[in-house]
This record gives sequence, structure tokens and C-alpha cells, in this order.
Amino acid sequence: MSFSPITRRRFAQFRANKRGFWSLWVFLTLFVLALSADFIANDKPLLVKFEGAFYAPIFKSYPETVFGGDFETEAAYRDPFVKELIGESGWIVWPPIRYSYDTINYNLPQPAPSPPTRDNIIGTDDQGRDVAARVIYGFRISVLFGLTLTLISSVIGVTAGAFQGFYGGWLDLVMQRLTEIWSSLPSLYILIIFSAMFVPSFWTLLFILLLFSWVSLVDVVRAEFLRTRNFDYVRAANALGVSSLTIMRRHVLPNAMVATMTLMPFILTGSITALTSLDFLGLGLPPGSASLGELLAQGKNNLQAPWLGIAGFVSLAMMLSLLTFIGEAVRDAFDPRKTNL
Repeated sequence: MSFSPITRRRFAQFRANKRGFWSLWVFLTLFVLALSADFIANDKPLLVKFEGAFYAPIFKSYPETVFGGDFETEAAYRDPFVKELIGESGWIVWPPIRYSYDTINYNLPQPAPSPPTRDNIIGTDDQGRDVAARVIYGFRISVLFGLTLTLISSVIGVTAGAFQGFYGGWLDLVMQRLTEIWSSLPSLYILIIFSAMFVPSFWTLLFILLLFSWVSLVDVVRAEFLRTRNFDYVRAANALGVSSLTIMRRHVLPNAMVATMTLMPFILTGSITALTSLDFLGLGLPPGSASLGELLAQGKNNLQAPWLGIAGFVSLAMMLSLLTFIGEAVRDAFDPRKTNL
């Protein structure tokens, strides 16, 4: 696959920003690990061998009777009785962390929240759940939520800005006034009101935050379309009878995508911060979900357990710092004044 000279130049400029380049690789590594959270932190074994047969509890539920127990319900593999049954005729391969994000450790050395131990390497929260597992799952859901919100809001914002800038006139005037009114609303208070009105879920929060996040790209895309629509090649295509949608998509949109790609990492950062803020206020994801904001709230409410606040702060600060460094590198890559080849 061959790239154009300008694309190769942008890649070279991105690589020249060492901080952003290595931040991208670190973030991708952490994201891939977070996507594999079920294989890293889980209260179900990865593989079980019992009486010559192999079982994969992480993919399929098996009743306790399969391993010689008495109940038809799913086997509780952390139960010492079940462990002993399997150990008599086989073996178990566990994930590195033997807890999921909602697994409660009933064998704590002291009441929850308990400090870090060999079993819970970052300690437990106030409900006895492993903090390391919740950080991994919380990182995954935060990034997936941010990416989904960023992509959808970018599509809506680019579309709105494109129609405003390309057609201009009354359409641009009316939409610009509506956008200004909408963006001037106290978004945080409205988000809090909506979050209190609806049952919290991933998609409900996505819809609520989408109401305001799409506005961030409208102005820059509108400006690019206003500038580009008067270029000679756009006028020539219009004179040849090419449809307006084709001109917008093929000739004008690539110029606007430069500004869009530059802002997207920062929009992703803002999306993750918004979700964390709502979770911190107790208006975000449903109770019990893996959430970095909820972990920070626990740290605030349990000052005698500093590992809670430290774990939430470090994980969130690392995530946002990496995304900010990546955004700066992308901005430099698309900046025509940069010539670090």
C-alpha cells in the first residue's frame, strides 16, 4: 500500500514527536490489555482439567455436578470445596488476578476497605472488591465509552458544520444561532438533571453526553467549508454539474478532516473526563459497574484507605496524559508549518 507524499510527511512529523509517538504505543498496549480484561482478572478459571476432560469456564458455564458436586447451579470455583473436588482429579489454570470487577473477597485480613496484600495487590474497596480488577475493567469501559462518543459526535458535528459552511446563507445563519444558543446552555447542570431522570446505563449516558459533545467540531468544519467552497476546483466541479453532496464528500471534506483529526484526541479526553465526573457524582454508570469515577468517590469517602484514591488518580492521570500527548503529536503532524522530516 503506497501513501501520498503529504501522508508520508505527516507520518514522519508524528514520529518526530517522540513523546506522542511512544505515548501512542503505550496507550495501545494498555488498551489491548484492557480489552483482554476477562483473561487477566476473573473469578473463573481459564482452563480446567477434570478426569481427563478439559473445560473452559471463562467461555461456558458448568454446573457444580460436572466436577462431582451436589448443586446444579454454576460452580463457584473460588469455593475451597470446589477447588478440592477438581484438585483430586485434575488441575486449574487461573488468570493472573483471581477476581472480576464485582467479585467480593470474603476472606479479608481486616474489614473492607482492606490494604494491599499478596491476594489483592492494590487492596480492596469498601465492598471488598479487588481494586486492581476494577481499575482494569474501568479503564476498558472508559476508553470504549470515550471512543464511541467521540466517533458519533464527530460524525454529527462534521455533518452539521459541512452543510452550514457549504450552503451558507440563511441555513448557515439559522444553524449558527441555534448552535450558539445550544452551546451556551449550562451543560453540566442539564447532564446532572437528565442523569437523575433516566435509569443509568452505558447507552443512556452516551445519548445524554452526545447532546452537547457534537458542538465542538461544528465551528472548525464550518470554517473549512466556507473557505474551500470558493476554490477554483470546487467551482469547476459545480459548473460541470457534479452534485453538491459529491463535491462536499470528495473535494471539500478531506480539507476539513485535517482539523477534525487534530481535535479528535482532545474530544476523546473530554468524553472520558465527562463520564468520570458523572460517576464521581453518583450519576453515571449503574451501581456496581467498574468505574474510575466511582473509585475516586470511594477514595474521597474513605480517607483512611489512601490506596483507593491513589489507584483512581494514577490510572486516570496516566490515561488522560497519554491521550493529550497523542493529541499534541497529531496536531504537529497536520500542522503545515512543521517540517521535522
